[in-house]
Amino acid sequence: MVSDLARALAAAVRGEVRFDAAERAVYGQDASNYRQVPRGVVKPADADDVRAALAVCREFGVPVVARGSGTSIGGQAIGPGAVVLDFRRHLGKVLAVDPEARTARVEPGTVLDELQRAARPFGLRFGPDPSTHSRCTLGGMIGNDACGSHSLAWGRTSDNLHSLDLLLADGTELTVTGPLPPAARAALAAAPGRLGRLHRELQALAADNLALLRRAMPVLPRRGSGYPLDALLPERGFDLVRAVTGTEGTCALLLGATVRLVPEPPYRALVVAGYRDETAAADAVPALLPLEPLTCEGMAADLVAALLAAGPRPPVLDRLPDGACWLFLETGGATAAEATDRARQLADAVRRERTATVALVTDPAEQRALWSIREAGAGIVTRLPPGPDGRPGGAAWPGWEDSAVPVEQLGSYLRQLRALLKRHGLRGVPYGHFGEGCVHLRLDFPVRERPQVMREFLTEAADLVVAHGGSLSGEHGDGQARAELLPRMFPPQVIDLFARFKQIWDPDGLLNPGLLVDPRPLDADLRFPGRELPLTLAYPQDAGSLLNAVHRCVGVGKCVDTNSGVMCPSYMVTGEERHSTRGRARLLGEMLRGELVTDGWRSPEVREALDLCLGCKGCASDCPVQVDMATYRSEFLYHHYRFRPRPAAHYSFGLLPLWLRLAHLAPRAANAALRGRFSGALLKRLGGIDPRRSLPALPERRFSSWFRSYRAAHPADPAAPAVLLWPDSMSELLAPAPAMAAVQVLERLGFRVQLPAGPVCCGLTLIASGQLRAARRVIRHSQRQLPPGLPVVGLEPSCTATLRGDWPKLLDGPELPSRVRTLAEFLDENEVALPRLGGTAMTQVHCHQHAVLGTDADQRLTAMLGLTNRQLDAGCCGLAGAFGFERGHYEVSVAAAERALLPAVRAAEPGTLLLADGLSCRTQLTQLEPSARPLHLAEVLLRALEQTRQNE
Repeated sequence: MVSDLARALAAAVRGEVRFDAAERAVYGQDASNYRQVPRGVVKPADADDVRAALAVCREFGVPVVARGSGTSIGGQAIGPGAVVLDFRRHLGKVLAVDPEARTARVEPGTVLDELQRAARPFGLRFGPDPSTHSRCTLGGMIGNDACGSHSLAWGRTSDNLHSLDLLLADGTELTVTGPLPPAARAALAAAPGRLGRLHRELQALAADNLALLRRAMPVLPRRGSGYPLDALLPERGFDLVRAVTGTEGTCALLLGATVRLVPEPPYRALVVAGYRDETAAADAVPALLPLEPLTCEGMAADLVAALLAAGPRPPVLDRLPDGACWLFLETGGATAAEATDRARQLADAVRRERTATVALVTDPAEQRALWSIREAGAGIVTRLPPGPDGRPGGAAWPGWEDSAVPVEQLGSYLRQLRALLKRHGLRGVPYGHFGEGCVHLRLDFPVRERPQVMREFLTEAADLVVAHGGSLSGEHGDGQARAELLPRMFPPQVIDLFARFKQIWDPDGLLNPGLLVDPRPLDADLRFPGRELPLTLAYPQDAGSLLNAVHRCVGVGKCVDTNSGVMCPSYMVTGEERHSTRGRARLLGEMLRGELVTDGWRSPEVREALDLCLGCKGCASDCPVQVDMATYRSEFLYHHYRFRPRPAAHYSFGLLPLWLRLAHLAPRAANAALRGRFSGALLKRLGGIDPRRSLPALPERRFSSWFRSYRAAHPADPAAPAVLLWPDSMSELLAPAPAMAAVQVLERLGFRVQLPAGPVCCGLTLIASGQLRAARRVIRHSQRQLPPGLPVVGLEPSCTATLRGDWPKLLDGPELPSRVRTLAEFLDENEVALPRLGGTAMTQVHCHQHAVLGTDADQRLTAMLGLTNRQLDAGCCGLAGAFGFERGHYEVSVAAAERALLPAVRAAEPGTLLLADGLSCRTQLTQLEPSARPLHLAEVLLRALEQTRQNE
């Protein structure tokens, strides 16, 4: 049947039809605890493809699941044996913005930030803004009735919709709107055929149960559980837009929507109020709401602790006032003074609570930095910090993710919720939309050891929230995570009406079955099982387990944000889920599970997905939970090719330092061979190199040879403090100019440069190609060449990051990483005085520097030089060491560079310095934009020193 279905779909639609194991694996999970392997995936090219795909599935009796960005936390974007329709891939356009009507027409796969960008020139925006705004789609927001931090001011998604274009499972199409007068409702009920019957049955459902719907549906700003049947009441105007919004794709497919826009306040101010704990903050909220803040978000100290456990301390944390829980109270205004005045009124109100503290933040950059901490919460709190009692941190999972109560009950609810957690021995980090009584909470359920704990806790937690007059879900919907608990919130008669409502829309149960009606058990279909395999690298943060490591990924999808950052360059080019960090983590998880991906380390599906991983390490820093795909890739390649022939590029590039050393025995002959028309083509073919790439020429002499000559002409000052310069293989053998410049800079600034006792190599080329045993031998040899105690300065960011980040994964407690510094870090720590160079510059930061080393010191040094420096948010240059040279990668490599880097370089003003410390970045720039003249920071520093000497 599967092959017949796949053939029928391929014949019916213009978009992609994928039924392979890899695609089913990556679409078998969303951001929930669940795994539901689909039958196949369709990526519709347009609305006609949606119609055609649904018709085929209807013919075959196969269920259909609509999917946006796959960030659903309750399991709404997956379905067992279903065909998943990926709306984001091709149906993501903003069709029109009408500034006079304050509306916009969007396709279902439109990412929220794209809509905001389209509306911004008109001073407008879409009100709701979930923390996943950079990747969540309007279709998904409508499916779950999403909210976000500004729903306090601008309402939920359902409050901001004008009309929805729907496609029913039987092929019927209709457009629904908001409240209707009685005459219009009667006209709809009198329509012929399926449309008339639909309206008659929906109106009868409400008319037959008026008292029940008025009594049994809690009135809350954040009621996200169950079907919103009270929207059908006469006093609500038979509001079908509200009745369908939040139905989680179980009633109809969305073909398009007209959404309402609201004016964007030109100016903002932020009041951060500090309290002794989250219950004190919650108790303070009701008194602040009459001042009408745009937001009232709660964030406790445990979230900050989780942030600090995950990485470096953001300087903006200094702006938090004293306390253990903070409210983020935002104000807006037509002028900065108006926004600030409103903020001062809020601050005065906060101070009426004697123990509260306040900070007023008006700088837009500081506001953005503070909000970024709150927005990263969904990812940050999946890794709990160590507890105050010494209990180790660990993974935390959704399940009780977004309960909501009346805001007056929030303090009481949080107190009792903490007590309930203690009884069950669970930990979590509560935060959320305190102004509307909504609490986000991920918990360290022992999902593999004692999964029954999750059911026991969720059952009691459901009773607790209902006792406070609340809702199981406040914005993410029920899905499989909570639908089973709906009878604890609603009486049996309402549960029966949910089934009747679903049957009216979808009588054959084709659309996302098993969720709100006849739900699957909340503790079934968990995604966590898997096997432990012997590993070569160390995973100290994951208890030595690759299974734990890949389950760091909880699907929040920051890696499918294509707007900024380093992560994930291959996804930014291909748009394929399997080429995202999330998709690759899913595939590795399936490999460890062994059911869908059955070949283990030999898996061709995993190999194909990892083939386009550039090893940029962007995910290790940009992913909120530090999924480190470059490391997992090295581990996989080691096992995949163990005792097997490797691709040619693994030999040509993995052993590149060796080939370069051999070539330097006869550099002129080597260059002639590299540049020869036939010999160069042959070398590329044998080395697995794309024929469109130019092979770099060898320098006339190695760096170490130059250094011996330099030292003979410039004897070292024995009184000067010594520093060891790491002569990485590329600086030593291929591009020595930055190393030469670094020696002169360091010695002119009063340091004595030393080199290792013999040849060294960080082993990166071997690590990247998965030749881990050879890498370990090279590293041990290099370690023996280093004198103890001296600070070590690295010049090539990828090598320096390897010394600091990868050596501890291959060696047992190496001492060297703690001594390693970038050139900028070393000079910054020693507080050297630099001359002023002046001018403008732009910097392309190497991915490994971004991920492992950081750029704070570089920015301080360029400022000291008097450079007006713009650090490009261009992501990976696309070359990534060997990646862009390897056959089969050229198009992706060039497309990555053309996404942002090359356009920025071409648009630069004449005379702008182009800084790029990475040899890969400089090579990519010069090969794809011949006019580019990228420089290493050492070369710029030397230029400044030379200029000062000439002026003296």
